[in-house]
Amino acid sequence: MRILIAGGAGFVGSHLAARLLAEGHDVLVVDNFLTGSHDNVRRLLAGPGAERLELLDHDVCRPFHAGPPLDAVFNLASPASPVDYHRWPLETLQVGADGTRNLLELARRAEARFLLASTSEVYGDPEIHPQPESYWGHVNPVGPRSVYDEAKRYSEALASAYARHIGTTVRIARIFNTYGPGMRLFDGRVIPSFVAQALKGEPIAVHGDGSQTRSYCYVDDLVSGLMRLMWSDVEGPVNLGNPEEYTVLETARIILRLTGSRSAVTHLPLPTDDPRMRRPDIERATSELAWAPRTRFVDGLARTIADIRERLAAGHSPELATRPSGNGAVPHLHPRAVGPAFGGEPDTGHARSA
Repeated sequence: MRILIAGGAGFVGSHLAARLLAEGHDVLVVDNFLTGSHDNVRRLLAGPGAERLELLDHDVCRPFHAGPPLDAVFNLASPASPVDYHRWPLETLQVGADGTRNLLELARRAEARFLLASTSEVYGDPEIHPQPESYWGHVNPVGPRSVYDEAKRYSEALASAYARHIGTTVRIARIFNTYGPGMRLFDGRVIPSFVAQALKGEPIAVHGDGSQTRSYCYVDDLVSGLMRLMWSDVEGPVNLGNPEEYTVLETARIILRLTGSRSAVTHLPLPTDDPRMRRPDIERATSELAWAPRTRFVDGLARTIADIRERLAAGHSPELATRPSGNGAVPHLHPRAVGPAFGGEPDTGHARSA
């Protein structure tokens, strides 16, 4: 099959691309590298199936053609960390709207399946715990986090309208906190931030008193869930995450123990609208997809710590979001990199990757 991954140079997208390539599929990665990483693409090019990888540097908010027929479209195109969507608020809203619409149109024309990578953020600061798909959420529509929350809520509504009124085969994954090797180290997410601080001997910065809870799913388990959902007959949103719940302070202490670090824990003010609780109800995924996460938290953390330790030892520098190059093709990476002649237009600068 030939499969398009929008945001395929991002953390989750690149792991998904690697799995699909290893299974023998042709994969077209579309990304404009605002929050995606060329390092992730280089890892794909060094892995199994690299000869079946196509690359397109393009902003999905602008219409484009995807070449030969498509069997499936995974939409993971969005800034996904607080640092990124606070820095790029308008771009985050636009990719939820225009980017999702353009990708749905591609899927419609190709009669391809479409999967939207939504988020647990659609539940906001929840009043129901754990969060089932039937819960409509408790979201501040004008707060600083709203650009991401509402972009995803709108993209769910848009995808659902295509399924309901046009007949596009749509699947919606509500992704909870995910971690694993290859995460950007300085994008504000809990696990890479804590691990990098611990390994560098810096204070671990916990927001608030650390009693807020999170549930962490290892990226390989998430990718399995995304693939299983894409090819299923399950309609409507499906939570994908690990229901094991940890406080942020517990998370910091586990990381300190596994790294052997003597870093102190410091406390910072709690961000506005920061969720107090976050835990998925995965009964639907378990019963209808026969899916559940398999990786123990300490095992996944050990692999993540080893990856971050290696990158820090190699002098890894912060990967900060910057305006994309906009040259249409991914430079100096692969002979199958494709640009405007393939059907896309040169990008002029918006943020797209997960």
